[in-house]
Amino acid sequence: MGNPTLPSALFASLAPADGPKLLDDAERLLRDGNPEAADLRLSRAIALAPADPRALGLAGVASHLSGQSDQALRRFGWTVHVAPGHAAAHNDLCEALRRRGRLEEALAHGRLAAALEPDRFDILYNLGIVYYDRLEIDRAILWERRAVRLAPEVPGPHFELAEGLLLSGCFPEGWQEYEWRFRLPGVPPPVPPSLLESGRPVPRPPWDGRPMPSERLLLIADQGFGDVVQFARYIPLAERLCPDLVIAGSPETLPILRQVSGGRRCHQDWESLPDFDRWCPLSGLPRLFGTTLATIPAEIPYLHADPERAAWWKERLDGLLPKGMQRIGLVWAGRPSHGNDQNRSMRLQQLKPLFDLDKVALVSLQVGPTQAEIGRYFGKAPLVNLGAGIGDFDDTMAILQSLDRLVSVDTAVAHLAGAMGVPTSILLPFAPDWRWLLKRGDTPWYPAVTLHRQTSPGRWDEPVRAMVASLRFRRR
Repeated sequence: MGNPTLPSALFASLAPADGPKLLDDAERLLRDGNPEAADLRLSRAIALAPADPRALGLAGVASHLSGQSDQALRRFGWTVHVAPGHAAAHNDLCEALRRRGRLEEALAHGRLAAALEPDRFDILYNLGIVYYDRLEIDRAILWERRAVRLAPEVPGPHFELAEGLLLSGCFPEGWQEYEWRFRLPGVPPPVPPSLLESGRPVPRPPWDGRPMPSERLLLIADQGFGDVVQFARYIPLAERLCPDLVIAGSPETLPILRQVSGGRRCHQDWESLPDFDRWCPLSGLPRLFGTTLATIPAEIPYLHADPERAAWWKERLDGLLPKGMQRIGLVWAGRPSHGNDQNRSMRLQQLKPLFDLDKVALVSLQVGPTQAEIGRYFGKAPLVNLGAGIGDFDDTMAILQSLDRLVSVDTAVAHLAGAMGVPTSILLPFAPDWRWLLKRGDTPWYPAVTLHRQTSPGRWDEPVRAMVASLRFRRR
């Protein structure tokens, strides 16, 4: 790896005593979200002290925050080269390698960092994440527990511990640790603090799960669209305990929320909300209802297509597709802004074994820029692209009702199909989201869903082959 230092002649006016101040200024700028300005100061500091591990490490952080992942990896690698006994350098390189999917190397540097400084919670925390990505969940839980003991008030280790526990099916403790998600850096509170304090001497408290026959409960459709679909099943349970219920959600989620709540009391902005006494995010309801693997509410379907819209889409599909063919919907990529999208999404061409099935017509429900991949589609099965015509989740549900099966990566569309009882094949990355559990081909959240998992990170060929084989078997 190349030395990232710059010619010191460029900074001849600087004295060695300026170095610590430059580093302090750079750290402040990094915390304030200004990596470019930080990088300028770090270049000066490195010119003064080319082997200073703190300066080199911060330079790697600046590159990472600027989106220059290759440069960050080089800088972290050089830091380890010049300071092999510096635990923070190995920790930084561990995380950079993990993000690139180089898990063996990441593990080696993470273990070395932990051996050098076994009492740094951030090192143990990162090592736990590496073990999660390697699907060594027991070890991931072990290292996150150690990090929690060292830093019990830091949210990151608690949240990663929750992910490992829930993936393992250890729901009671997992739900408790999951409560730390709103304390993570950059995560907004479920309800604006000003709204909780407005007009009252004491802020409105969160709901504790007890009946409220005469008080009003606010439920918040928090997190991603898939989470809203998954946890919307709890709304009727909450309504039995709190008949006076209001729900807040984004405009995109209203077709789901209105349906599950009977079409009443749904609001898409904080200003329109009536007064309320207590509040709870939808993702907090499984904990309050004491959900275990055996008690997941699974009364499917709990979502339905609008009859008029379903009839319109069916008529359109009948006119576009040959008769007598099995209709299989496709979604091969999720929202690019999702934190794990690089692992959960795939390319359309990676579904090629599906294209050669007899008497199958493919229906793309893919939205966003990845629709462009359809222009390079060549396959035996006819493919119809409906993505451009999908305006909301009502359209999506209407199309799903006209399909025989959905094939999808882990997206909100897969959750919608599962909640509707539409037969669905979900293709999962090697280290999946917690809700899909471990080593299962089914899921207690959605009985009509079949899971096909990667057996090694980044390899979609095996789950795709298994999915196609299962479709062939079902058609016999």
